Amino acid sequence: MSKEFVVSGKLVDIIERRIFNADIKIADSRIVEITESKQEYSNYIVPGFIDAHVHIESSMLVPTSFARAAVKNGTVATVSDPHEIANVLGVDGVKFMIENGKKSPFKFFFGAPSCVPATPFETSGAVINSSDIKELMANPDIHYLAEMMNFPGVIFKDKEVLEKIKYAHEVNKPVDGHAPGLSGESLDKYAEQNITTDHECTTVEEAINKINKGIKIQIREGSAAKDFENLFPLLETHPSKVMFCTDDCHPDDLIKGHINKIVSRAISKGANIFDVISAATKNPKEHYSLDVGLLQIGDPADFIIVNDLSDFDVLKTFINGDIVYEDGQVLIEKKIENSPNNFECKPIIAANIAVPVKGKNIQVIVAKDGDLFTGKEITEPTVENGYVVSDVNRDILKIVIVNRYIDSEPQVGFIKKFNLNKGAIAGSIAHDSHNIIAIGTSDSELVNAINTVIENKGGIVACDENKIKQLKLGVAGLMSTDEAETVAKKYYEVHTMAKEMGSKLTAPFMTMAFMALLVIPELKIGDKGLFDVTKFDFTTLFVD
Repeated sequence: MSKEFVVSGKLVDIIERRIFNADIKIADSRIVEITESKQEYSNYIVPGFIDAHVHIESSMLVPTSFARAAVKNGTVATVSDPHEIANVLGVDGVKFMIENGKKSPFKFFFGAPSCVPATPFETSGAVINSSDIKELMANPDIHYLAEMMNFPGVIFKDKEVLEKIKYAHEVNKPVDGHAPGLSGESLDKYAEQNITTDHECTTVEEAINKINKGIKIQIREGSAAKDFENLFPLLETHPSKVMFCTDDCHPDDLIKGHINKIVSRAISKGANIFDVISAATKNPKEHYSLDVGLLQIGDPADFIIVNDLSDFDVLKTFINGDIVYEDGQVLIEKKIENSPNNFECKPIIAANIAVPVKGKNIQVIVAKDGDLFTGKEITEPTVENGYVVSDVNRDILKIVIVNRYIDSEPQVGFIKKFNLNKGAIAGSIAHDSHNIIAIGTSDSELVNAINTVIENKGGIVACDENKIKQLKLGVAGLMSTDEAETVAKKYYEVHTMAKEMGSKLTAPFMTMAFMALLVIPELKIGDKGLFDVTKFDFTTLFVD
Protein backbone atom coordinates (compact mmCIF):
# COMPACT_ATOMS: atom_id res chain seq x y z
CA MET A 1 0.00 0.00 0.00
CA SER A 2 1.24 3.51 -0.79
CA LYS A 3 2.01 5.93 2.01
CA GLU A 4 -0.97 8.08 1.13
CA PHE A 5 -4.48 7.03 0.07
CA VAL A 6 -8.18 7.83 0.51
CA VAL A 7 -10.98 5.63 1.84
CA SER A 8 -14.59 6.62 1.23
CA GLY A 9 -17.84 5.62 2.89
CA LYS A 10 -20.39 6.58 5.52
CA LEU A 11 -18.24 7.55 8.48
CA VAL A 12 -19.60 6.60 11.91
CA ASP A 13 -18.27 9.42 14.09
CA ILE A 14 -18.71 8.33 17.72
CA ILE A 15 -17.21 11.57 19.03
CA GLU A 16 -19.63 13.91 17.25
CA ARG A 17 -22.29 11.17 17.30
CA ARG A 18 -23.27 11.44 13.67
CA ILE A 19 -22.99 9.44 10.44
CA PHE A 20 -22.06 11.16 7.20
CA ASN A 21 -20.58 10.48 3.77
CA ALA A 22 -16.87 11.15 3.95
CA ASP A 23 -13.54 10.82 2.18
CA ILE A 24 -10.78 9.94 4.64
CA LYS A 25 -7.20 10.72 3.70
CA ILE A 26 -4.52 8.54 5.29
CA ALA A 27 -0.80 9.20 5.26
CA ASP A 28 2.00 7.50 7.20
CA SER A 29 -0.42 5.31 9.15
CA ARG A 30 -2.59 8.19 10.42
CA ILE A 31 -5.75 9.99 9.41
CA VAL A 32 -4.68 13.40 8.11
CA GLU A 33 -7.90 14.72 6.60
CA ILE A 34 -11.65 14.02 6.69
CA THR A 35 -13.81 15.66 4.03
CA GLU A 36 -17.58 15.49 4.06
CA SER A 37 -18.74 14.26 0.66
CA LYS A 38 -21.84 15.00 -1.39
CA GLN A 39 -21.58 11.57 -2.95
CA GLU A 40 -23.78 8.87 -1.44
CA TYR A 41 -21.77 5.85 -0.28
CA SER A 42 -23.20 2.45 0.60
CA ASN A 43 -20.55 1.04 2.94
CA TYR A 44 -19.90 2.20 6.50
CA ILE A 45 -16.57 3.09 8.07
CA VAL A 46 -16.41 2.26 11.78
CA PRO A 47 -13.59 2.41 14.36
CA GLY A 48 -11.87 -0.95 14.81
CA PHE A 49 -13.14 -2.95 17.77
CA ILE A 50 -11.32 -3.57 21.05
CA ASP A 51 -11.83 -6.56 23.34
CA ALA A 52 -11.55 -4.87 26.74
CA HIS A 53 -10.55 -7.99 28.65
CA VAL A 54 -9.42 -11.30 27.19
CA HIS A 55 -7.07 -14.15 27.92
CA ILE A 56 -5.60 -14.90 24.50
CA GLU A 57 -4.59 -18.34 25.75
CA SER A 58 -8.25 -19.38 26.02
CA SER A 59 -8.52 -19.19 22.24
CA MET A 60 -5.91 -21.99 22.25
CA LEU A 61 -3.99 -19.85 19.75
CA VAL A 62 -0.70 -17.99 20.07
CA PRO A 63 -1.17 -14.20 19.69
CA THR A 64 -0.20 -14.06 16.01
CA SER A 65 -2.77 -16.73 15.14
CA PHE A 66 -5.38 -15.04 17.33
CA ALA A 67 -4.74 -11.81 15.40
CA ARG A 68 -5.27 -13.50 12.05
CA ALA A 69 -8.66 -14.75 13.24
CA ALA A 70 -9.76 -11.60 15.07
CA VAL A 71 -9.20 -9.12 12.23
CA LYS A 72 -11.77 -11.00 10.15
CA ASN A 73 -14.29 -9.85 12.72
CA GLY A 74 -13.12 -6.24 12.83
CA THR A 75 -11.13 -6.48 16.05
CA VAL A 76 -7.93 -4.43 15.90
CA ALA A 77 -6.84 -4.54 19.54
CA THR A 78 -7.18 -6.43 22.78
CA VAL A 79 -6.56 -5.63 26.42
CA SER A 80 -4.92 -8.96 27.13
CA ASP A 81 -4.21 -10.59 30.48
CA PRO A 82 -1.53 -13.32 30.03
CA HIS A 83 -2.55 -14.77 33.38
CA GLU A 84 -2.92 -18.32 32.06
CA ILE A 85 0.54 -18.75 30.58
CA ALA A 86 2.01 -16.89 33.56
CA ASN A 87 0.66 -19.59 35.86
CA VAL A 88 2.56 -22.13 33.77
CA LEU A 89 5.77 -20.29 32.85
CA GLY A 90 5.86 -17.13 34.99
CA VAL A 91 7.40 -13.92 33.68
CA ASP A 92 8.93 -15.86 30.78
CA GLY A 93 5.42 -16.74 29.65
CA VAL A 94 4.39 -13.07 29.72
CA LYS A 95 7.44 -12.17 27.63
CA PHE A 96 6.61 -14.93 25.15
CA MET A 97 3.15 -13.46 24.61
CA ILE A 98 4.50 -9.92 24.16
CA GLU A 99 7.20 -10.96 21.69
CA ASN A 100 4.87 -13.18 19.70
CA GLY A 101 2.28 -10.40 19.57
CA LYS A 102 4.86 -7.99 18.18
CA LYS A 103 5.23 -10.20 15.11
CA SER A 104 1.77 -9.05 14.04
CA PRO A 105 0.44 -5.54 13.27
CA PHE A 106 -2.47 -6.32 15.60
CA LYS A 107 -2.49 -4.15 18.73
CA PHE A 108 -2.01 -6.34 21.79
CA PHE A 109 -2.00 -4.43 25.07
CA PHE A 110 -0.75 -6.86 27.67
CA GLY A 111 -1.04 -6.49 31.42
CA ALA A 112 1.04 -7.86 34.28
CA PRO A 113 -0.75 -10.84 35.88
CA SER A 114 -1.42 -9.88 39.49
CA CYS A 115 -2.31 -13.27 40.95
CA VAL A 116 0.14 -16.01 40.05
CA PRO A 117 -0.81 -18.33 41.59
CA ALA A 118 -4.39 -17.15 41.96
CA THR A 119 -4.48 -18.50 45.50
CA PRO A 120 -1.99 -20.24 47.81
CA PHE A 121 -4.33 -23.23 47.81
CA GLU A 122 -3.15 -24.79 44.53
CA THR A 123 0.11 -25.59 42.79
CA SER A 124 1.04 -23.54 39.75
CA GLY A 125 4.08 -23.77 37.52
CA ALA A 126 5.42 -20.39 38.60
CA VAL A 127 5.07 -17.47 40.98
CA ILE A 128 4.97 -13.77 40.10
CA ASN A 129 5.67 -11.78 43.26
CA SER A 130 5.59 -8.06 43.95
CA SER A 131 9.24 -7.66 42.88
CA ASP A 132 8.36 -9.21 39.53
CA ILE A 133 5.37 -6.86 39.25
CA LYS A 134 7.59 -3.87 39.93
CA GLU A 135 9.88 -4.97 37.10
CA LEU A 136 6.99 -5.62 34.75
CA MET A 137 5.36 -2.27 35.51
CA ALA A 138 8.52 -0.53 34.32
CA ASN A 139 8.19 -2.30 30.96
CA PRO A 140 6.51 -0.06 28.33
CA ASP A 141 4.98 -3.19 26.80
CA ILE A 142 2.97 -3.70 30.01
CA HIS A 143 -0.05 -1.40 30.07
CA TYR A 144 -1.89 -2.24 33.29
CA LEU A 145 -2.01 -4.51 36.34
CA ALA A 146 -4.26 -7.37 35.31
CA GLU A 147 -7.30 -8.57 37.22
CA MET A 148 -6.80 -8.52 40.99
CA MET A 149 -8.74 -11.68 41.74
CA ASN A 150 -7.31 -12.03 45.22
CA PHE A 151 -10.04 -9.78 46.60
CA PRO A 152 -9.65 -11.19 50.14
CA GLY A 153 -6.02 -10.08 50.00
CA VAL A 154 -7.14 -6.58 49.03
CA ILE A 155 -9.88 -6.41 51.64
CA PHE A 156 -7.67 -7.64 54.46
CA LYS A 157 -4.71 -5.56 53.27
CA ASP A 158 -2.27 -8.35 52.50
CA LYS A 159 1.13 -6.68 52.24
CA GLU A 160 2.20 -8.48 49.06
CA VAL A 161 -1.10 -7.72 47.31
CA LEU A 162 -0.99 -4.03 48.22
CA GLU A 163 2.63 -3.82 47.04
CA LYS A 164 1.59 -5.02 43.59
CA ILE A 165 -1.18 -2.45 43.40
CA LYS A 166 1.16 0.28 44.63
CA TYR A 167 3.70 -0.41 41.88
CA ALA A 168 0.98 -0.01 39.24
CA HIS A 169 -0.19 3.28 40.73
CA GLU A 170 3.37 4.61 40.93
CA VAL A 171 3.65 4.45 37.14
CA ASN A 172 0.05 5.58 36.55
CA LYS A 173 -1.12 2.30 35.07
CA PRO A 174 -4.69 1.16 35.78
CA VAL A 175 -5.54 -1.83 37.95
CA ASP A 176 -8.13 -4.31 36.68
CA GLY A 177 -10.56 -5.93 39.06
CA HIS A 178 -12.17 -9.30 39.61
CA ALA A 179 -14.71 -9.20 42.43
CA PRO A 180 -17.64 -11.58 41.87
CA GLY A 181 -20.59 -10.72 44.09
CA LEU A 182 -18.61 -8.29 46.25
CA SER A 183 -20.74 -5.69 48.03
CA GLY A 184 -21.05 -3.58 51.16
CA GLU A 185 -18.00 -2.87 53.29
CA SER A 186 -15.93 -5.44 51.39
CA LEU A 187 -16.57 -3.64 48.10
CA ASP A 188 -15.74 -0.32 49.75
CA LYS A 189 -12.34 -1.64 50.83
CA TYR A 190 -11.72 -3.14 47.38
CA ALA A 191 -12.60 0.08 45.56
CA GLU A 192 -10.49 2.15 47.98
CA GLN A 193 -7.41 0.67 46.32
CA ASN A 194 -8.39 2.42 43.06
CA ILE A 195 -9.28 -0.80 41.29
CA THR A 196 -11.26 0.51 38.37
CA THR A 197 -12.82 -2.36 36.36
CA ASP A 198 -14.78 -5.54 36.91
CA HIS A 199 -15.88 -8.22 34.44
CA GLU A 200 -17.55 -10.57 36.93
CA CYS A 201 -20.92 -8.83 37.41
CA THR A 202 -23.96 -11.00 36.79
CA THR A 203 -26.77 -8.56 37.68
CA VAL A 204 -27.51 -4.91 36.95
CA GLU A 205 -27.83 -4.23 40.66
CA GLU A 206 -24.33 -5.55 41.33
CA ALA A 207 -22.93 -3.60 38.37
CA ILE A 208 -24.51 -0.28 39.39
CA ASN A 209 -23.29 -0.78 42.95
CA LYS A 210 -19.74 -1.10 41.59
CA ILE A 211 -20.15 1.79 39.14
CA ASN A 212 -21.13 3.98 42.10
CA LYS A 213 -17.77 3.06 43.66
CA GLY A 214 -15.85 4.25 40.58
CA ILE A 215 -15.54 0.85 38.93
CA LYS A 216 -16.25 0.46 35.21
CA ILE A 217 -18.06 -2.65 34.05
CA GLN A 218 -16.78 -4.94 31.32
CA ILE A 219 -19.86 -6.66 29.91
CA ARG A 220 -18.69 -10.19 29.25
CA GLU A 221 -19.98 -12.49 26.55
CA GLY A 222 -17.50 -15.34 26.23
CA SER A 223 -17.55 -19.03 25.47
CA ALA A 224 -18.46 -20.10 29.03
CA ALA A 225 -19.55 -17.01 30.96
CA LYS A 226 -22.29 -15.01 29.25
CA ASP A 227 -23.51 -11.89 31.03
CA PHE A 228 -24.65 -9.70 28.12
CA GLU A 229 -28.34 -10.44 28.49
CA ASN A 230 -28.34 -9.54 32.20
CA LEU A 231 -26.18 -6.43 31.88
CA PHE A 232 -27.55 -5.05 28.60
CA PRO A 233 -29.62 -2.32 30.39
CA LEU A 234 -26.37 -0.62 31.44
CA LEU A 235 -25.92 0.55 27.86
CA GLU A 236 -28.87 2.86 28.37
CA THR A 237 -28.36 3.86 32.01
CA HIS A 238 -24.54 4.05 32.22
CA PRO A 239 -23.20 4.05 28.63
CA SER A 240 -19.87 5.72 29.46
CA LYS A 241 -19.13 3.21 32.23
CA VAL A 242 -19.25 -0.02 30.22
CA MET A 243 -17.02 -1.89 27.79
CA PHE A 244 -17.44 -5.15 25.88
CA CYS A 245 -15.20 -8.14 26.49
CA THR A 246 -15.08 -11.90 25.97
CA ASP A 247 -12.70 -12.87 28.79
CA ASP A 248 -12.41 -16.39 27.36
CA CYS A 249 -13.15 -17.11 23.70
CA HIS A 250 -12.74 -20.61 22.29
CA PRO A 251 -11.43 -21.02 18.73
CA ASP A 252 -14.72 -22.29 17.30
CA ASP A 253 -16.45 -19.17 18.60
CA LEU A 254 -13.69 -16.80 17.46
CA ILE A 255 -13.88 -17.87 13.82
CA LYS A 256 -17.64 -17.17 13.86
CA GLY A 257 -17.43 -13.72 15.37
CA HIS A 258 -15.93 -11.62 18.12
CA ILE A 259 -16.80 -8.17 19.47
CA ASN A 260 -18.69 -7.44 16.23
CA LYS A 261 -21.31 -10.01 17.24
CA ILE A 262 -21.81 -8.36 20.63
CA VAL A 263 -22.19 -4.99 18.89
CA SER A 264 -24.69 -6.43 16.42
CA ARG A 265 -26.69 -8.03 19.19
CA ALA A 266 -26.84 -4.83 21.25
CA ILE A 267 -28.06 -2.80 18.29
CA SER A 268 -30.68 -5.44 17.44
CA LYS A 269 -32.03 -5.01 20.97
CA GLY A 270 -32.53 -1.28 20.38
CA ALA A 271 -29.48 0.24 22.06
CA ASN A 272 -28.17 3.55 20.78
CA ILE A 273 -25.64 2.85 18.04
CA PHE A 274 -23.12 5.43 19.27
CA ASP A 275 -23.26 4.10 22.82
CA VAL A 276 -22.82 0.55 21.57
CA ILE A 277 -19.84 1.30 19.33
CA SER A 278 -18.30 3.44 22.08
CA ALA A 279 -18.45 0.45 24.43
CA ALA A 280 -16.46 -1.49 21.83
CA THR A 281 -13.95 1.27 21.00
CA LYS A 282 -13.88 4.63 22.77
CA ASN A 283 -14.48 3.48 26.34
CA PRO A 284 -11.64 0.94 26.53
CA LYS A 285 -9.31 3.22 24.57
CA GLU A 286 -9.82 6.06 27.03
CA HIS A 287 -9.78 3.93 30.16
CA TYR A 288 -6.49 2.21 29.30
CA SER A 289 -4.97 5.11 27.28
CA LEU A 290 -4.59 2.85 24.25
CA ASP A 291 -2.92 3.95 21.04
CA VAL A 292 -5.93 2.96 18.94
CA GLY A 293 -7.71 5.26 16.52
CA LEU A 294 -11.32 6.46 16.67
CA LEU A 295 -11.57 7.86 13.13
CA GLN A 296 -10.47 11.35 14.15
CA ILE A 297 -7.90 13.54 12.44
CA GLY A 298 -4.47 12.68 13.83
CA ASP A 299 -5.56 9.22 14.99
CA PRO A 300 -3.89 5.98 13.93
CA ALA A 301 -5.83 4.66 10.94
CA ASP A 302 -7.49 1.75 12.75
CA PHE A 303 -10.92 1.10 11.30
CA ILE A 304 -13.18 -1.36 9.55
CA ILE A 305 -15.54 -1.22 6.57
CA VAL A 306 -18.88 -2.99 6.86
CA ASN A 307 -21.90 -3.39 4.59
CA ASP A 308 -24.42 -2.27 7.19
CA LEU A 309 -24.86 -1.32 10.83
CA SER A 310 -26.88 -4.36 11.80
CA ASP A 311 -24.90 -7.55 11.07
CA PHE A 312 -21.44 -5.91 11.17
CA ASP A 313 -20.01 -8.41 8.74
CA VAL A 314 -16.56 -7.04 7.97
CA LEU A 315 -15.40 -6.29 4.42
CA LYS A 316 -12.03 -4.75 5.29
CA THR A 317 -9.95 -4.17 8.39
CA PHE A 318 -7.21 -1.54 8.63
CA ILE A 319 -4.55 -1.25 11.35
CA ASN A 320 -2.21 1.74 11.25
CA GLY A 321 -3.34 2.39 7.69
CA ASP A 322 -2.47 -1.09 6.42
CA ILE A 323 -5.13 -3.47 5.16
CA VAL A 324 -4.94 -6.60 7.28
CA TYR A 325 -8.15 -8.20 6.05
CA GLU A 326 -9.93 -7.80 2.68
CA ASP A 327 -12.33 -9.86 0.57
CA GLY A 328 -12.11 -12.88 2.85
CA GLN A 329 -8.31 -12.86 2.89
CA VAL A 330 -6.16 -12.22 5.97
CA LEU A 331 -3.11 -10.17 5.01
CA ILE A 332 -1.15 -10.81 8.20
CA GLU A 333 1.77 -13.14 7.64
CA LYS A 334 1.67 -16.47 9.46
CA LYS A 335 4.49 -16.89 11.98
CA ILE A 336 5.88 -20.26 13.05
CA GLU A 337 6.76 -20.24 16.73
CA ASN A 338 8.68 -22.25 19.29
CA SER A 339 6.65 -24.03 21.94
CA PRO A 340 7.69 -23.32 25.55
CA ASN A 341 6.10 -25.71 28.03
CA ASN A 342 6.13 -26.98 31.62
CA PHE A 343 4.91 -30.57 31.92
CA GLU A 344 6.64 -32.92 34.35
CA CYS A 345 4.09 -35.43 35.69
CA LYS A 346 4.08 -39.17 34.95
CA PRO A 347 1.16 -41.36 33.84
CA ILE A 348 -1.32 -42.55 36.47
CA ILE A 349 -3.07 -45.87 37.14
CA ALA A 350 -6.61 -46.59 38.31
CA ALA A 351 -5.49 -47.17 41.90
CA ASN A 352 -4.36 -43.52 42.05
CA ILE A 353 -7.93 -42.28 41.72
CA ALA A 354 -9.82 -44.92 43.72
CA VAL A 355 -11.95 -43.44 46.55
CA PRO A 356 -12.49 -45.69 49.60
CA VAL A 357 -15.72 -45.02 51.51
CA LYS A 358 -15.09 -42.85 54.59
CA GLY A 359 -18.53 -41.51 55.45
CA LYS A 360 -22.28 -41.56 54.88
CA ASN A 361 -22.51 -38.60 52.49
CA ILE A 362 -20.36 -36.76 49.98
CA GLN A 363 -20.23 -33.15 48.86
CA VAL A 364 -20.88 -32.87 45.13
CA ILE A 365 -19.99 -29.94 42.88
CA VAL A 366 -22.98 -28.78 40.84
CA ALA A 367 -21.93 -27.21 37.55
CA LYS A 368 -23.98 -24.46 35.90
CA ASP A 369 -24.17 -23.99 32.15
CA GLY A 370 -22.74 -20.67 30.97
CA ASP A 371 -21.63 -19.72 34.48
CA LEU A 372 -18.37 -19.79 36.40
CA PHE A 373 -20.26 -20.20 39.68
CA THR A 374 -21.10 -23.67 40.97
CA GLY A 375 -23.54 -25.07 43.49
CA LYS A 376 -23.07 -27.71 46.16
CA GLU A 377 -25.14 -30.80 46.96
CA ILE A 378 -24.79 -33.31 49.77
CA THR A 379 -25.89 -36.81 48.87
CA GLU A 380 -25.27 -40.50 49.52
CA PRO A 381 -22.48 -41.91 47.37
CA THR A 382 -22.77 -44.85 45.01
CA VAL A 383 -20.49 -47.58 46.36
CA GLU A 384 -19.03 -50.67 44.71
CA ASN A 385 -16.76 -53.05 46.64
CA GLY A 386 -16.07 -50.42 49.28
CA TYR A 387 -15.20 -47.64 46.82
CA VAL A 388 -17.20 -44.59 45.72
CA VAL A 389 -17.71 -44.67 41.95
CA SER A 390 -19.28 -42.57 39.23
CA ASP A 391 -23.02 -43.07 38.85
CA VAL A 392 -24.26 -42.32 35.35
CA ASN A 393 -27.91 -42.87 36.29
CA ARG A 394 -27.73 -40.19 38.99
CA ASP A 395 -25.40 -37.93 36.95
CA ILE A 396 -22.78 -38.01 39.71
CA LEU A 397 -19.41 -38.35 38.01
CA LYS A 398 -15.87 -38.50 39.29
CA ILE A 399 -13.76 -35.36 38.76
CA VAL A 400 -9.97 -35.65 39.02
CA ILE A 401 -7.14 -33.11 39.26
CA VAL A 402 -3.56 -34.22 38.50
CA ASN A 403 -0.68 -31.88 39.30
CA ARG A 404 1.23 -31.54 36.03
CA TYR A 405 4.28 -29.78 37.48
CA ILE A 406 5.37 -32.40 40.03
CA ASP A 407 4.40 -35.99 40.72
CA SER A 408 1.82 -36.07 43.52
CA GLU A 409 -1.37 -37.93 44.42
CA PRO A 410 -4.34 -36.95 42.24
CA GLN A 411 -7.26 -35.24 43.96
CA VAL A 412 -10.71 -36.71 43.42
CA GLY A 413 -14.19 -35.27 43.87
CA PHE A 414 -17.64 -35.70 42.35
CA ILE A 415 -19.67 -33.45 40.06
CA LYS A 416 -23.19 -33.13 38.61
CA LYS A 417 -24.69 -31.59 35.46
CA PHE A 418 -22.11 -32.89 32.97
CA ASN A 419 -24.47 -35.78 32.07
CA LEU A 420 -21.84 -37.98 30.46
CA ASN A 421 -23.29 -41.46 29.99
CA LYS A 422 -20.03 -43.02 28.82
CA GLY A 423 -16.34 -42.23 28.43
CA ALA A 424 -14.33 -39.37 29.89
CA ILE A 425 -13.02 -35.92 29.01
CA ALA A 426 -9.76 -34.34 30.16
CA GLY A 427 -7.59 -31.31 29.54
CA SER A 428 -4.57 -29.30 30.64
CA ILE A 429 -6.63 -26.11 30.66
CA ALA A 430 -7.85 -25.79 34.25
CA HIS A 431 -8.09 -22.25 35.54
CA ASP A 432 -5.98 -20.89 37.01
CA SER A 433 -2.97 -23.12 37.62
CA HIS A 434 -3.67 -25.36 34.63
CA ASN A 435 -3.11 -28.72 36.15
CA ILE A 436 -4.82 -31.65 34.42
CA ILE A 437 -8.57 -31.90 35.00
CA ALA A 438 -10.81 -34.77 33.99
CA ILE A 439 -14.42 -35.92 34.39
CA GLY A 440 -15.51 -39.45 33.59
CA THR A 441 -17.90 -42.32 33.95
CA SER A 442 -15.32 -44.91 35.03
CA ASP A 443 -11.81 -45.03 36.42
CA SER A 444 -10.47 -46.81 33.33
CA GLU A 445 -11.82 -44.09 31.03
CA LEU A 446 -10.46 -41.35 33.31
CA VAL A 447 -7.00 -42.93 33.33
CA ASN A 448 -7.06 -43.21 29.53
CA ALA A 449 -8.05 -39.57 29.06
CA ILE A 450 -5.58 -38.21 31.64
CA ASN A 451 -2.65 -40.24 30.34
CA THR A 452 -3.35 -39.10 26.78
CA VAL A 453 -3.03 -35.47 27.94
CA ILE A 454 0.20 -36.35 29.76
CA GLU A 455 1.61 -38.13 26.70
CA ASN A 456 0.83 -35.07 24.54
CA LYS A 457 2.21 -32.70 27.18
CA GLY A 458 -0.99 -30.72 26.96
CA GLY A 459 -4.31 -30.55 25.20
CA ILE A 460 -7.92 -31.62 25.49
CA VAL A 461 -9.21 -35.15 25.02
CA ALA A 462 -12.49 -37.05 24.77
CA CYS A 463 -12.27 -40.82 24.93
CA ASP A 464 -14.67 -43.74 24.96
CA GLU A 465 -13.08 -47.20 24.96
CA ASN A 466 -10.83 -47.25 21.90
CA LYS A 467 -12.18 -44.06 20.37
CA ILE A 468 -10.19 -40.90 21.11
CA LYS A 469 -10.52 -37.36 19.80
CA GLN A 470 -7.82 -34.91 20.82
CA LEU A 471 -6.44 -31.44 20.32
CA LYS A 472 -2.75 -31.17 21.17
CA LEU A 473 -1.69 -27.90 22.82
CA GLY A 474 2.09 -27.86 22.86
CA VAL A 475 2.60 -24.22 23.90
CA ALA A 476 2.46 -24.25 27.70
CA GLY A 477 -0.24 -26.93 27.46
CA LEU A 478 -2.60 -24.09 26.55
CA MET A 479 -2.09 -23.11 22.93
CA SER A 480 -1.37 -24.50 19.50
CA THR A 481 0.81 -22.98 16.79
CA ASP A 482 -1.74 -24.07 14.17
CA GLU A 483 -4.13 -21.68 12.45
CA ALA A 484 -7.48 -20.82 14.03
CA GLU A 485 -9.48 -22.86 11.51
CA THR A 486 -7.35 -25.97 12.15
CA VAL A 487 -7.56 -25.60 15.91
CA ALA A 488 -11.28 -24.88 15.73
CA LYS A 489 -11.86 -28.00 13.61
CA LYS A 490 -10.02 -30.24 16.05
CA TYR A 491 -11.67 -28.55 19.02
CA TYR A 492 -15.06 -29.06 17.39
CA GLU A 493 -14.34 -32.77 16.96
CA VAL A 494 -13.44 -33.17 20.63
CA HIS A 495 -16.37 -30.99 21.72
CA THR A 496 -18.76 -32.97 19.51
CA MET A 497 -17.60 -36.25 20.97
CA ALA A 498 -18.20 -34.93 24.50
CA LYS A 499 -21.73 -34.00 23.45
CA GLU A 500 -22.24 -37.41 21.83
CA MET A 501 -21.21 -38.99 25.14
CA GLY A 502 -24.13 -37.17 26.74
CA SER A 503 -22.96 -33.76 27.94
CA LYS A 504 -25.74 -31.18 27.77
CA LEU A 505 -23.49 -28.21 28.52
CA THR A 506 -23.00 -25.53 25.88
CA ALA A 507 -19.20 -25.67 26.28
CA PRO A 508 -18.27 -28.75 28.35
CA PHE A 509 -14.49 -28.26 28.16
CA MET A 510 -14.67 -24.58 29.07
CA THR A 511 -17.02 -25.34 31.94
CA MET A 512 -14.77 -28.16 33.15
CA ALA A 513 -11.77 -25.82 33.08
CA PHE A 514 -13.45 -23.50 35.57
CA MET A 515 -14.17 -26.28 38.08
CA ALA A 516 -10.62 -25.69 39.33
CA LEU A 517 -11.05 -21.92 39.69
CA LEU A 518 -10.80 -21.52 43.44
CA VAL A 519 -11.79 -17.84 43.51
CA ILE A 520 -15.32 -18.29 42.14
CA PRO A 521 -17.91 -19.77 44.56
CA GLU A 522 -19.22 -22.17 45.64
CA LEU A 523 -17.51 -25.57 45.63
CA LYS A 524 -14.42 -26.24 43.47
CA ILE A 525 -11.48 -28.66 43.35
CA GLY A 526 -7.73 -28.06 43.04
CA ASP A 527 -4.61 -30.19 43.13
CA LYS A 528 -4.59 -29.98 46.95
CA GLY A 529 -8.20 -30.97 47.48
CA LEU A 530 -11.85 -29.95 47.53
CA PHE A 531 -12.27 -26.22 48.20
CA ASP A 532 -15.18 -24.28 49.70
CA VAL A 533 -14.85 -20.83 48.13
CA THR A 534 -17.49 -19.27 50.39
CA LYS A 535 -15.28 -20.12 53.38
CA PHE A 536 -12.07 -19.72 51.35
CA ASP A 537 -10.72 -22.93 52.82
CA PHE A 538 -10.38 -26.62 52.08
CA THR A 539 -13.24 -28.94 52.86
CA THR A 540 -13.73 -32.69 52.96
CA LEU A 541 -15.34 -34.95 50.38
CA PHE A 542 -17.16 -36.94 53.06
CA VAL A 543 -19.58 -35.24 55.47
CA ASP A 544 -22.05 -36.48 58.09
